[in-house]
Amino acid sequence: MAGPVEPADVDITTMSLRGVLQYEPRDLTISVLAGLSWVEFTKVLANNRQMVPLDPPFGTGATVGGVIASNSSGPRRRLYGTARDLVIGMTFATLEGKLVKSGGMVVKNVAGLDMAKLMIGSFGTLAAIAVVNFKLQPMPETERSFLLPFDTVADAIAARNTMLRGQLLPAAIDMLNPAAARHLGRSKWMLAIRVGGNDAAVRRYESEFAQFTGSEALEGADQDTLWQQVENFTPQFISSHEDGAVVRVSCTLKDSEAVMQTLPGAAVARAGSGICYGYFERARDGVQWMKNAAPPECRPVVEFASDEARRTLDLWPSPGADLEVMRRVKQLFDPKNLLNRGRLYRVI
Repeated sequence: MAGPVEPADVDITTMSLRGVLQYEPRDLTISVLAGLSWVEFTKVLANNRQMVPLDPPFGTGATVGGVIASNSSGPRRRLYGTARDLVIGMTFATLEGKLVKSGGMVVKNVAGLDMAKLMIGSFGTLAAIAVVNFKLQPMPETERSFLLPFDTVADAIAARNTMLRGQLLPAAIDMLNPAAARHLGRSKWMLAIRVGGNDAAVRRYESEFAQFTGSEALEGADQDTLWQQVENFTPQFISSHEDGAVVRVSCTLKDSEAVMQTLPGAAVARAGSGICYGYFERARDGVQWMKNAAPPECRPVVEFASDEARRTLDLWPSPGADLEVMRRVKQLFDPKNLLNRGRLYRVI
């Protein structure tokens, strides 16, 4: 992800910072060290039927600090949001060797400047994350997933819009074009929907989705397999395409139809939140698509690519008006540009 990792005089790792510092299941809060593996973290929470539903790609090899520093999320951001919505506190180490605490272990914490938000998605360019505090979510009493097939993207978008206007709140609404759906053994435009609640709520979802011809209801192991395939679509693609690239496009819900129509290969969308992912077998083709075919209202970036591609290609064609603010923040935290130089926009 992000820009290439340049050579450094000193390498610092937080991999030895493992473990749980404080866990209050009744208060739905937890504080963990940044080097704790994401898999171990989710297992600890599952013992109390609780979760931090970020669903990051590469989750099997990620650490808590890595997930937060890269601001990774997945299908359930539709209902639960991203790391900025789930992190309530943090401790990070500055270049001066100071440990700075931001936030705490209270869900509604409004005191002072929330500096932890600066660290989320900063790729280690500002400081080193040491401790992360989360607010937790209870696991639903019952979960069910649905696969709905459509002949065209317009039909899939129309169904998505109907769901968004309704009273039901699916945890995830993902869209796969036919090229991506083939990895699930399907051949049409697909909506993958994840729902949860009590038995009565799930039965209502089932009756709502029964109107769609060819709909499939999945639970148990079949449901787990579906979301593992969706969440790991990027890792599987990158591992099988040495020169491949994944382009992430941030757009409005309205513009997501145009984005999905113009992506030439496999494409997956967080259709309930306006994030689309295009998969290109050659990184240069992804960059060309961003320059020539991406809808002008959208903001595309190359999210994943090989080391060589990340060194030579323009990963951020439209950095946005907030780049100057980011430069100033970088100057405050790292005036000598020592930390992960070039990882963001090549200048941060």
